[in-house]
Amino acid sequence: MECGKVGGIGGCSEMRMGRRTFLGAASATALVAALEVAGCGTPATRPGAVAGRMPGPGPTVRAVFIRPKADKFWMGWPGASYDIAGHQNLYIDTLQKAADGLGVDLKFSEPLYDAASVTAFLEKLKSSPPRGVMIVLMDIKRWADVNRICDERGTIPTVVFAPMGTTFTGHLQKASRAPGVFVGSTQDVDWLSVGLRMHRTIWDMKQSRIVIAAGTKAEDKVMQPTGTTLHYVPRERFVEELAKVQECAEAKAIAAYYTQEAKKIVEPSSADILNAAENYLACKNLMEAEKCQGISMDCLGLVSSRKIPCPPCIGFSRLLDEGFPGVCEADVNAAISHLLIMRLCERPGFQQDPVPNTVNNTFMGAHCTCATRLDGFDKPHEPFILRSHSESSIGVSPQVLWRLGQKVTVMKFEGGGKSMLVGTGKVVSNIDTPPSGGCRTSVELAMDDIPDCRDVKGFHQLFIYGDHSVILKGYCQLAGIEAVHI
Repeated sequence: MECGKVGGIGGCSEMRMGRRTFLGAASATALVAALEVAGCGTPATRPGAVAGRMPGPGPTVRAVFIRPKADKFWMGWPGASYDIAGHQNLYIDTLQKAADGLGVDLKFSEPLYDAASVTAFLEKLKSSPPRGVMIVLMDIKRWADVNRICDERGTIPTVVFAPMGTTFTGHLQKASRAPGVFVGSTQDVDWLSVGLRMHRTIWDMKQSRIVIAAGTKAEDKVMQPTGTTLHYVPRERFVEELAKVQECAEAKAIAAYYTQEAKKIVEPSSADILNAAENYLACKNLMEAEKCQGISMDCLGLVSSRKIPCPPCIGFSRLLDEGFPGVCEADVNAAISHLLIMRLCERPGFQQDPVPNTVNNTFMGAHCTCATRLDGFDKPHEPFILRSHSESSIGVSPQVLWRLGQKVTVMKFEGGGKSMLVGTGKVVSNIDTPPSGGCRTSVELAMDDIPDCRDVKGFHQLFIYGDHSVILKGYCQLAGIEAVHI
């Protein structure tokens, strides 16, 4: 049986070759090179895989400028040296470029020069509400108009860009604390793209579906307030999809890629690596069949019952590298957390089991699957070692080596998305198993602003390269979610 088309990506023709001999028949490098033409290359080269976003048109966001009618100021901020028309053109170009890259349908309204134009703008919002509003303030004297829009816009998520020269501390107090509003007060014009990305992320969260293979029932649950659909299917659905996958060119190319790119291979055989690649294809087939953009399942139950030959650790790792949630243990809060990080921060997260180190006063996290492209989907992968799944000692699990000294964000949705834990830290070590116990990828962090490591909240929190605390809190403000220090 052929792999066929998997997840909307062209599949490969069948190559008949024994499981234990295919890597010996041709070098891993040669096999990968031969199959890249068919779309079976590394995660970063697969068409449409860089961002993993929903296909089709994105959200409509209405942008508007609040500015004086004249093109020059006199004796008032931003100042007479601030070219109003020139800056407006700069903001338009920056916003449009970001919108094109994000797939946002950006519509510009006429500038708001006075109270009457503000009234007309609000009436248009009520008669034809967009998915989001982007306000660009260009006059420090017009905060009353900003506040009025924030008060009367309804529940439309609203981002206010207040560039340097348009606000003092007192001006932004009301709008910046309004529900569903985020005020970006900054000198950085490029931040406009971040504001649009927050709008796009709110849309993506509401449009996305994640298949949850657990239990025996088929049903849909919509998480609120994110709006993400959890599409439950019986756990046996994954077993069925895996049974359909046989040796094919794409599976062999994936196995060759991991064999070639691994820093070292410890326990797994070539047959184990091919099995792991076929798990990935089964995940993609199940996602496609159920029209979903991510997957989570009770994989440990399938392994312990021997219904699958190995856990899907490599399959999940590859999905994460491509921008699709591949989530362990049917953890729905972790599933929507992965989705958010991918869309908002444009990189994968690492779901882990938390362990406080009371000797070093540090925070350790371990799991048997981890993305390798921690800097971003189109960035080089971190070094990884191919190991067996630690708890069962079968299959293939990546031990990903995290960059020492790297700043890391720690986060997770709680309560189905009603709140979010947010904190930061720094990588201080990678932990080997053995001599330690636990899962293969094990990372130790020195946490920020937490005097006692025992006080870190949550379970299965995500570790993410970089400090994303500001944008995560901004998203929470915009989406009506409570941000809680971890």
